[in-house]
Amino acid sequence: MTGYYPEGKLIGTVENLSALQSMASITEAWHEGRILEAKAIVCDCGHNLIVDLGVIKGIIPREEGAVGIREGTVRDIAVISRVNRPVCFVITDLRKNEFGKTVAVLSRRLAQERCMNEYVRCLIPGDVIDARITHLDSFGAFADIGCGIVSLIPIDSISVSRIDHPRERFRVGMDIKAVVRSFEGGRISLSHKELLGTWEENAARFAIGETVAGIIRSVEDYGAFVELAPNLAGLAEMKENIRAGQQASVYIKNIIPSRMKIKLIIIDTFDYDYSPSQPEYFFHDDHMDHFRYSPPVSDKIIETDFEAVQPQEPVLMRKCL
Repeated sequence: MTGYYPEGKLIGTVENLSALQSMASITEAWHEGRILEAKAIVCDCGHNLIVDLGVIKGIIPREEGAVGIREGTVRDIAVISRVNRPVCFVITDLRKNEFGKTVAVLSRRLAQERCMNEYVRCLIPGDVIDARITHLDSFGAFADIGCGIVSLIPIDSISVSRIDHPRERFRVGMDIKAVVRSFEGGRISLSHKELLGTWEENAARFAIGETVAGIIRSVEDYGAFVELAPNLAGLAEMKENIRAGQQASVYIKNIIPSRMKIKLIIIDTFDYDYSPSQPEYFFHDDHMDHFRYSPPVSDKIIETDFEAVQPQEPVLMRKCL
């Protein structure tokens, strides 16, 4: 356990609830400098976040709302968008307001800086980490890797089977695993497909002669590519009146590991409002140095070598204890 989690994972824990149950426990958490979570309920006209701590209210001043707000490198939307969502923070002061009520002064920025210094900067390429999807764009999925620090999973790194939009794999709020892929301009880039299994691992779940479910991903002149799993697709013989995005029942005609080919026949297709399910992972350790998707019998090599990725500054590459 790192002690740093995507925002929202800490709020319901026994430790967090206990810290917010009374003024005495809140005061203790303040003196200990603990990172806590609670729900932001209002963003006022000055872009200060009001947080419900239960026994008292807390306020996160605008410049303490996120790393980069003070410097102007992060827009205020990073603060405004937290309303009605959990926020992490450390308590920096307890004081009386103009009505004589005790208010906690909070800093999300300090929590993020600690997460960055003690966790994020200690990551190396190939580390497998927890993440929570925060928003989706056409070019990739953004994921919180700790205390609201967001990293990108480019769309081509989400799965081996190609998709048109990340919403076909993820939904906002989904908890996933991700692999640290690279460091670009001080930011971490993530990958996901390496956790979804090799061609062999996925193909082993299917057999010649079976009829199974799939999703038509693209239709070409020579056939249709049908996804059987996020890291496995087969080529089906052409059939009239089919289109990308349809669900399909497909007959498995042949499986050829040496060519990484699965030959299919489309039995039927139908329209369906697809909702992404929780990813199923084949890899369960906390680090991978190398991932080879293609089978040993295949001449075509598809692989990811995390050891070859250019690291961060050497002083930041030490594994944290």
